[in-house]
Parts: sequence; C-alpha cells; structure tokens
Amino acid sequence: MQSTFRSARSLVRPVFLAGAAFAIVLTAGCGGKGGQKDTAYVARDVETLYSAAKERLDKGDVKVAAALFDEVERQHPYSPWARRAQLMSAFSYYVGRDYNKSIQASQRFLSIHPGNKDAPYAYYLIALCYYEQISDVDRDQAITDQAKTALNEVNRRFPRTDYAADARLKLDLVDDHLAGKDMEIGRFYEKTGKWLSAQLRFQNVVEKYQTTSHAPEALFRLTETSLALGVPEEAKRYAAVLGANYPGSQWYEKAYALMEKHARWTTIGVASAE
Repeated sequence: MQSTFRSARSLVRPVFLAGAAFAIVLTAGCGGKGGQKDTAYVARDVETLYSAAKERLDKGDVKVAAALFDEVERQHPYSPWARRAQLMSAFSYYVGRDYNKSIQASQRFLSIHPGNKDAPYAYYLIALCYYEQISDVDRDQAITDQAKTALNEVNRRFPRTDYAADARLKLDLVDDHLAGKDMEIGRFYEKTGKWLSAQLRFQNVVEKYQTTSHAPEALFRLTETSLALGVPEEAKRYAAVLGANYPGSQWYEKAYALMEKHARWTTIGVASAE
C-alpha cells in the first residue's frame, strides 16, 4: 500500500482533445450562412459542405457544425471526407455536451473504420464523454463505472499513446469517486449499527482502491467496526497497518487514541472482575 496520495483533482491535466481533433480537419474555402439554411438538405459538393461545417465549429456553433458534418456523410458516404466528418461530428457533439450523440457517432465511426489511424481518438472521445458526466459521490455511480471501463479500454488498446497516458491519470479520479461511494455507504451502515455490512464496504476500499485518498479513513473505520464486533485483535491489526502506512495522518491518531481507550477499559474491566 502506498503511503502518499496525490490529490485526485490535481491528477487531471488539461484535456488536449481540441488539438488532437483539429489535427484531422482539412482546411477548405468559405462556409455557408443562415443557421437552418446551412443544415437543410441542399445538394452541395463535399468540400463546400465540409468547409461550412468547419466554419461553424470554429465559430462555436457546435450544434449546426455537428449537423453539417452529419450531412457530409449523408450526401457523400463513400468520400474520404465522410470518414473525417464522422469523427468531427462526434467531436462537435462532445463540445456541445451532447454526450450521448457523441458516443453514438464515435461508436459508428469505430464500427465502420475499426482499424483506422484515428480509432484511438474515437475510443478516447467515448471515454471523455463518460468521464465528463461523473456525478458527485452521493449519487449513483453507474456513469463512473462506464467511464472507468472506457478509460481502461483506451489504456489496454493503445498503451503507448498520449490518449492512454491521459486515461491513466483520469482513472485515479474515477477510482477516488468509486471509493468515496463505498465510504459513504459504509459510514451509513456503521451509524445504523450494521457493522458487518459496513466492514464489507471499508474492506473493498482497502483492497480495490488502496491508492486513493479514502484508504486511511477506511482502515480507521475497520478498526472501529472490529472493536464494535468484539474482535480487538482484528482492530489492532488494522490500526497497525494504518500506522505503518500513514503514521502522520489524522486517521492514525484517531485509531491510536481509540485503541488506547479500549485498552484502558479492558484493564478496568479485568480489575473490576477481580
């Protein structure tokens, strides 16, 4: 178990998504005008249509940009531009925070072009869409689980890429959220006297998320619940692990005081019995 933790939020470096995405954009001529007129079905040559989409994206009009990139594929499905447009559509939806459509567009790109050189980016974009939706720890963590799965997939498939390096950093925050959820549930069980149920949650944190910021508290809570269950030797063991790995933490100080208090009460109890 590591004795030093990095702050989960400090692990998240600025996303280099925009630069990576725009690297695949082809520069072209002038774009279209008129909002709804841009997205209405009008047969246009592929370069003009793609250029109109790019111009809209550059101006921050991401919804229209996404629709125009989709139109590139519809009007010119067998053009090399269609492949680029699929990924740029996914990126435009991501920028517009329409994560479901971004995921769908990325998955469509991967289903049609699984071996394309831009496939790593498509996987990474899917992971980002889930990652951006991670909720607070007091809410259901289904999206967090999906983010972890998607980030692990990026790391597994493309371990030597910048995408994988960023995914590994983001996985630390994901694990911190999942550990936080277990801690929240464990504390609730502890308050209601469900010691065994509480221990299962705290043990899960220690075993699966030992490099997160929640591990020291989990060890302290295991010390508490072990004493409540009447197994002081187990409590002593957890306190010893806490002291060995986090000797300067507030949680070790609390565990030490708790064990000292228990020892005094045990001594008084024995003396009274005599």
